[in-house]
Formats: sequence, structure tokens, C-alpha cells
Amino acid sequence: MRKDKVRHLSLKKVILFTLIIMMLGTVLELYLINHYETALQLIPILCIGSLMLILIILFFIRTKLIRVIFKVILVISALSGFYGVYLHLVANYEFEIEMTPTANNWDLFSESLSGALPALAPFSMIILALIGYSYLKLINQKQ
Repeated sequence: MRKDKVRHLSLKKVILFTLIIMMLGTVLELYLINHYETALQLIPILCIGSLMLILIILFFIRTKLIRVIFKVILVISALSGFYGVYLHLVANYEFEIEMTPTANNWDLFSESLSGALPALAPFSMIILALIGYSYLKLINQKQ
């Protein structure tokens, strides 16, 4: 039984470390590509900043309210990932229409996936939220 507890604690640490590295790496990348020039571009940065702050609080205070706030911010972060994919695809699609106005919709869509804006990069916010949710599930388990 003691062996299980040690493994369980190490899994928590791995997931927490992964979450922290993912948040720091994502926010650093967003900063380096100047992803803060408009209000919409600030959404993932604000989500990650909120997650970092509540994660620090959650580390010391594990009340139900703090866990619920963390979960809400995780959901908002995941939704921001879907919204970001949509925004990137729309911008790329509009660019492709200007470049090749006679192309069919499928060709425009497929070109939009590999356009100037990385269309699938915002999915990293969804992965970040899933890692955070995994950590939350682990700390909620009875020990």
C-alpha cells in the first residue's frame, strides 16, 4: 500500500511539472511572436496568467472554492483554444481567397490549415486545460 502512495505522489508531481512547463512554454512562445498586439491575442496569455495564479493558490489552499475557480479557468482556457483555431482558420481562409479567388472551398480550407497563421497551434490551450484537469482530478482523490 505504501508503494502505491509513492507512485501516486510522483504522478501528481509529473503532471504538475508538465502543467507548469506547458504554461511557461506557451506564454513564452506567445510573447516571442508578439501575440499581444490586439485584445483577442491577449486571451490565451490572460488565461495562462490566471491559471498560474490560481495554481499557486491551489498549491497552498485546496478549498472547494479554489478548485471550482481552477476548473472554470480550465474550461475558459479550453474554449479559448477552440476560438483561436477558428480565428486562425478564418484569417488564413480570407487570405487564401484573396490569393486564389477561383479556388474551390475544399482547396481554400486545406490551404488555410497550412497558412500564415498556425491554424492548429491554439489547440495547445486545450491540451494545457486537459493536463490541468488531470492534476485537479489527482488532488481531489482520497489518499
